[in-house]
Amino acid sequence: MLGININKIALISVIFNLIDVLSVILPVLLAVAFMTIIERKQLAAHQRRVGPNTVGYYGVLQPFADALKLIVKETVIPSQSNKVLFYLAPVSTLIFSLLGWGIIPFGQGLSLSDFSLGIFYTLALSSLGIFGVLLAGWSANSKYAFLGSLRSTSAMISYELILSSAILIVIILNGSLNYITIIENQQAIWFIVPLFPVFIFYFIAILAETSRTPFDLQEAESELVAGFFTEHSSVPFVFFFLSEYSSIILFSCITSILFLGGYNMPELFVNDTFINLQSIVLGLKTCIICFMFVLVRATLPRLRYDQLISLCWLNLLPVAVAFIILVPSILIAFDIAPY
Repeated sequence: MLGININKIALISVIFNLIDVLSVILPVLLAVAFMTIIERKQLAAHQRRVGPNTVGYYGVLQPFADALKLIVKETVIPSQSNKVLFYLAPVSTLIFSLLGWGIIPFGQGLSLSDFSLGIFYTLALSSLGIFGVLLAGWSANSKYAFLGSLRSTSAMISYELILSSAILIVIILNGSLNYITIIENQQAIWFIVPLFPVFIFYFIAILAETSRTPFDLQEAESELVAGFFTEHSSVPFVFFFLSEYSSIILFSCITSILFLGGYNMPELFVNDTFINLQSIVLGLKTCIICFMFVLVRATLPRLRYDQLISLCWLNLLPVAVAFIILVPSILIAFDIAPY
């Protein structure tokens, strides 16, 4: 009887854990769908055209129509490709993108895992996502896909340095790698105020890390057909598409945590209500960063590949190293270091 009860308790625990995971993943996938319609609408507004407006009221059902169109398409696999790696690349890219949401605090006590090394976890997943891009081009046995994957990998590795340098400065200022601690330390002032130059090159780094304009040369349609996912169609392409926009929303959420106070809100809000205002505030801050992603795409021209690499190594990296030295020097000089 004791063994049966233990098995029932374990099964119930697994079910509740699965419900917790689905309660995060399903809204993220829904947010990805609406991120696409928001981007198309915002680009249409910048270019003085209508944008999607036929499927559903004001075109809000257009993402679901696009998803259905892609899913019912035939999956074409190159005859000379490595079939296992061909399917593994988009699946691994999507998995690594969704795993990043496991440690995001949506409010006080609202996170799947309060991991003490949360920032290291995020950086590790960001680095592992490069392998999906590399395998996609290598497994397809296509010149265009392979060149796209090499260029994408080199750009992502290059800007990984800038991204980790900016995050290191935030870690130095907090003395902690935990996201909740970083949010609590911004109750007096958001870090975007004292670290505004750091926020600038951090935002440039996440644009390059997510392969967004003006750093999307590695998958630009006019130069490389499509990039590392040239040979992928139907569901494998949907996985790449979902992972790209999931990464955009994830980095926007992390940006709001690191620089905009996360779920912290002004005192004029009432915290003790039946509505979780903290999650709403975090969502609004994330939406602002998402709109900035689209705004940059609508306004800036695409860089050449040599400009993309030289901007990282010759311009941004020296500035990042300078701030890594400057910030702890100021903290120690005024005796306000958090450790």
